[in-house]
Amino acid sequence: MSSTYLSLHYHLVFSTDGREPSISDLPRMRDYLAGIVLGLGAHCRAVGGMPDHVHLLVGLKATHTLADFVRELKKSSSAWMHDVTGLRAFAWQQGYAAFTVSASAVEEVRTYILNQEEHHRARTFREELKAFLDRSGVAYDERFLD
Repeated sequence: MSSTYLSLHYHLVFSTDGREPSISDLPRMRDYLAGIVLGLGAHCRAVGGMPDHVHLLVGLKATHTLADFVRELKKSSSAWMHDVTGLRAFAWQQGYAAFTVSASAVEEVRTYILNQEEHHRARTFREELKAFLDRSGVAYDERFLD
């Protein structure tokens, strides 16, 4: 094959340190995260979240490494929170969840991400994360879900 063709979509989830509800301006955070994704040369399909966590649907290039991409995303958005809100104590938790998304499921995941407030009326972040992990067959230690 003389060219490279790929469809690398990821649903990323990460939360604030201690799961503190410290994202007071979600629309601006969503816009900023989307800008970082674009600045890193990826495609931003959706950004959503709550005051204590965010979800992103991104399309990565073959040259991206997931760990480096997420590290830069978290680092840049933390710096932005420090500079813009003056919240020097703001930080993301160390870990994150990443799930591959087939091209046929992109629209369903995008809709899910954009409707976070609705979903969290019925289930907590912990319940949501456990459901994703279970459905994806990911082993986890419950001590590290909070």
